[in-house]
Amino acid sequence: MSDAIKHECGISVIRLLKPLEYYKEKYGTAFYGVNKMYLMMEKQHNRGQDGAGFASIKLDVKAGERYMSRVRSCQQQPIQDIFAQINDRINSELKEHPEYEDDVALQKKHIPYIGELLLGHVRYGTFGKNSIESVHPFIRQNNWMHRNLIVAGNFNMTNVHELFDNLIQIGQHPKEMADTVTVMEKIGHFLDDAVAKLYKQIKKEGYTKQEASPLIAERLKVYKILRRAAKNFDGGYAMAGLLGHGDAFVLRDPSGIRPAYYYRDDEVVVVASERPAIQTVFNVPYEEVKELDPGSAIIIKKNGTSDIKQILEPKERKACSFERIYFSRGSDKEIYQERKALGKLVFPQILEAIDEDIKNTVFSYIPNTAETSFYGMVKEAQNYLNKKKEEQILALGTGITGEQLHEILDVRPRIEKVAIKDAKLRTFITQDSSRDDLVAHVYDISYGSVNEGDNLVIIDDSIVRGTTLKKSILRILDRLSPKKIIVVSSAPQIRYPDCYGIDMAKLEDFIAFKAALALHEDHNSMHIVDEIYKKCLTQVNTHDKDVINYVKEFYAPFTAKEISKKTGELLSPDGIKAEVSIIYQTIESLHEACPKNLGDWYFTGNYPTPGGNRVVNRAFINFYEGNNERAY
Repeated sequence: MSDAIKHECGISVIRLLKPLEYYKEKYGTAFYGVNKMYLMMEKQHNRGQDGAGFASIKLDVKAGERYMSRVRSCQQQPIQDIFAQINDRINSELKEHPEYEDDVALQKKHIPYIGELLLGHVRYGTFGKNSIESVHPFIRQNNWMHRNLIVAGNFNMTNVHELFDNLIQIGQHPKEMADTVTVMEKIGHFLDDAVAKLYKQIKKEGYTKQEASPLIAERLKVYKILRRAAKNFDGGYAMAGLLGHGDAFVLRDPSGIRPAYYYRDDEVVVVASERPAIQTVFNVPYEEVKELDPGSAIIIKKNGTSDIKQILEPKERKACSFERIYFSRGSDKEIYQERKALGKLVFPQILEAIDEDIKNTVFSYIPNTAETSFYGMVKEAQNYLNKKKEEQILALGTGITGEQLHEILDVRPRIEKVAIKDAKLRTFITQDSSRDDLVAHVYDISYGSVNEGDNLVIIDDSIVRGTTLKKSILRILDRLSPKKIIVVSSAPQIRYPDCYGIDMAKLEDFIAFKAALALHEDHNSMHIVDEIYKKCLTQVNTHDKDVINYVKEFYAPFTAKEISKKTGELLSPDGIKAEVSIIYQTIESLHEACPKNLGDWYFTGNYPTPGGNRVVNRAFINFYEGNNERAY
């Protein structure tokens, strides 16, 4: 994506169902779980490269022995940093104690990170927060084993202020208002409550305090805790938690906004944000990796049993379509086909923009994630040409000459790798003019790939802000002297902020918003902007469920084509010789390509939770008043 946007996050849970000795015997190492977690995190590193965390729990340890371990990093390569630390610790222990080498019991007792229950997390440091304190997993510690809680997730809550106030009302004093801390304390409160009730009940049955502890762990109903805790959550989430005694869970939001998949056999239970990560790391077929249903949680008990429990009533499925367009790995069987379909379905607009002149058009893509939609686009161009060739050959009939036949058959889509992304250039100079000059060199071109006067069609995943297009890509493509540069977005116009985990919080950052604002100025309709602001203000103290998204009225006077045309004008750099056109995917084609992931609020303003409407109105107020802050 030429406009880098950040996204939170990726999770992985691994529960080993056999004793560690089993994995030593079968796979040659008791560190089997640690090794698999490393692979799971690396296979999801596309979901976050600013921070990573790992936590593990050892089951059935004696009092006084350490059973929880955690390591986090926000170094430049955080996954490698974490596992380098883990590896160094393991190797130093084995070097100091050679007797541990073949004794799994001693390894488990003395070496941290080796455990039956493991949790991994990768994240992007959104909104400038990338300190180690912001990196998951988070731990809520307690001397009672089953009151320890470790939480990590791919989520964002729109109503964190409400959840924070709820905690204050029940007598807590949260250390900060971050949604991860708030969610963890919310779950922790109901965990404490459940443990206290079970303890009282078990004491009544005549058991001693010491005898009560394992019975509490056995009888604890994690799904009941989650039902009470998640009752008021408003957001998108795939949330993982480990309890100190060995229970674990992953909870998915009721609209299915954030993804979660799981796999179970007699050796492991695995849960992750992405299906192909599980398939590759555990070498299992597509059909055996299941999607966790919206509103459900997979609960893994300490005894190794696992169940899917409905925690919240499922809502209309609004799984994030950006996962399919860009965020998730394209190696997923369904996603690969969907991205090709996105390229195919946008082709009719391209054909119109080039006046059906495929012979004098070069097709290419912005590296590297737009490559799959590029294949779909080119295949559709080939299909179009094949129909044209068939018509021409049939029209000429039996009188066709060999020369005519060759002339017809020789026409094919011209495919070139025009844009090349260099190793990430760091804009180390803060002065604007110097930084802009460096940004202009993030991409390079293949000289000679386009003839002077050709059309150049180049496809990207999405056009969010357009900054890199204007400052770098279009300028450098213009050096090839094309007649026309057509930039194609496989996603529709991004018009509204996300509030469920994608770092798109400010309306004024979006090039589609800037284009619509420019159209209002052109049409002398700025009074509509004033009216929308006033309407948004009237809803500031309205309950979320009654809030209306008034920002839709901002775009209503204009067609998508008008906004795309104005976008092309705004993104055309001064002095560029080629004509620039911008083509966006339609909403209808997006839904056709990704029929199971219809979450499209950033394109349509149709938010799946009430909190979204409040957020978008607040974002408009911030824009209008010049407040440079996010809306949630």
